[in-house]
Amino acid sequence: MALPDSSLISLKGSLIVSCQAPAESPLHNPMVIAAMAEAAVQRGAMGVRIDSPAHIEAVRSRLTVPIIGLWKQVLDGSEVYITPQFHHAQAVAAAGADIIAIDATQRPRPSGETLTELVSRIHAELGKPVMADIDSMASAQAAVEAGVDCLGTTLYGYTAATQAFTPPGFELLAALVNTFDQPCICEGGIASPEATRKALDLGAYAVVVGTAITGIDKLVENYCAALG
Repeated sequence: MALPDSSLISLKGSLIVSCQAPAESPLHNPMVIAAMAEAAVQRGAMGVRIDSPAHIEAVRSRLTVPIIGLWKQVLDGSEVYITPQFHHAQAVAAAGADIIAIDATQRPRPSGETLTELVSRIHAELGKPVMADIDSMASAQAAVEAGVDCLGTTLYGYTAATQAFTPPGFELLAALVNTFDQPCICEGGIASPEATRKALDLGAYAVVVGTAITGIDKLVENYCAALG
């Protein structure tokens, strides 16, 4: 790891629950997100992944477990949207995140800052470890060279380069584990306890589960669609 951190160390072998909701959902409320996060931790999750400073701050007020924080921002001229720039990471850190998740794919970044510069500033100015959300081995290699602390399969299947693939990215996970020394977190498409176990058996440092646990909006849509 480029920046060993107790928060990251404490997540080894654990379940991390991503507590997020669509912007138009009634669940997209800081207090609701915080309640979801607290419920997850009460049932055994060792960490949570939270989007936006307001939601991170609400969760931090109720929990002491590690928070992987991010801020989704859609910017003109770039498909990179997970904590794309330093000032987004700065706001995430100020809200109480322990680990900063960033988009580390090889897509064109917003102007003014390279991936290496972003990682370096997060380390030097915020003192936080960086989780690189990647989609491929090439992205992972570039992220490791930029100095990230851990890798996540988060964007596998969600970029133009990987849109033909369906998460979870177990093959990518196995390749990451066999290639890099950085902890590799499996995230994306984990839809059952059995899949969570498989990810750990393949060498995942930890597993992030989101929609299958907290995605009420999407889950209800799926059930209703099945009813026709």
